[in-house]
Amino acid sequence: MGFKTGIVGLPNVGKSTLFNALTRTAKAQAANFPFCTIDPNVGEVSVPDTRLNALAETGKSQKIVPARMTFVDIAGLVKGASKGEGLGNQFLANIRECDAIAHVLRCFDNDDVTHVEGRIDPIDDIEIIETELMLADLENINKRLKSLERKLKSFDKEAVEQADLLNLAKKSLEAGIPTREIELENEKKKPFKLLQLLTSKPILFVCNVDESSAATGNQYSKLVEKMTQNSKTSITVISAAIEEEISQLVENEEMDLFLKEMGLNEAGLDRLIKAGYDLLDLHTYFTVGPKETRAWTIGKDTLAPQAAGVIHSDFEKGFIRAETINYEDFLEHNGEGGAREAGKVRSEGKNYIVKDGDVMNFLFNV
Repeated sequence: MGFKTGIVGLPNVGKSTLFNALTRTAKAQAANFPFCTIDPNVGEVSVPDTRLNALAETGKSQKIVPARMTFVDIAGLVKGASKGEGLGNQFLANIRECDAIAHVLRCFDNDDVTHVEGRIDPIDDIEIIETELMLADLENINKRLKSLERKLKSFDKEAVEQADLLNLAKKSLEAGIPTREIELENEKKKPFKLLQLLTSKPILFVCNVDESSAATGNQYSKLVEKMTQNSKTSITVISAAIEEEISQLVENEEMDLFLKEMGLNEAGLDRLIKAGYDLLDLHTYFTVGPKETRAWTIGKDTLAPQAAGVIHSDFEKGFIRAETINYEDFLEHNGEGGAREAGKVRSEGKNYIVKDGDVMNFLFNV
């Protein structure tokens, strides 16, 4: 299980260049005109995790299988998209299918690359897309409230509860506040998420800066950082041009040398995925055996049976217990055998919340 992140932004901000670099493909033609990306390009990348190598070496595994993350390059958006302008209808349909949004912002000056609005202003770019998403949500909410009118007259309990949530969202949107910023009681969080509103999706602002600003950011990215300080959003700084160069390097040694020359400790892909993990409250657990060491992606508060179900539905249906070893204990005691001798293998039941880094073996019966 990975997660799907939609890469969005106004035309010519570097979306397709970033997508090409991250997925190491040339599917999206990054040309200098709006809507060069019409159908969403979908690409999968491996989630970098240094723990995999250490586990595989300790467990003497034949191969390593990392977790996967899916990126969707979605066509450029313009003002009026909520009314179908530009490629608005496709944009809205594609973004609904994503778990999170990576909003690429142009934070670089380049006279050779035209800006659809004729100026470089990442804050205004944010407001354009947020406004379009809010307008689309408002239209959706009004339609749904109208469809509930008959049930509301008969005081249908489920309809009343849904209408309350829809009106809560509507009030926020009419005040110009995205629904992700609404403070909800715990019992309302799940049904509110099921409304599938565009503005409730987690959002990561990706500041696409020039190569010289990749390590420190620039005046544009600092404006975005300041704007997002008190909001439920995240920000990362990336140079799509650098990531494109990195994607052409074959050897890890070449990549490390290049990053060092650019004053960077890690590739932008790594930072993007880490930011995405934090944004979606994701964790990773591992399975280790002679054939393979594999990483599995789960939600932060996932119980053991549901974590087992990520591997196969039968594991969840017939779950008995999970033999669990901390990552550090697995390495310190030279694998499962040593950890078992040292009493570090725990038997966890159905109510165990899987922790990031757990090495697990599931016992089940179907």
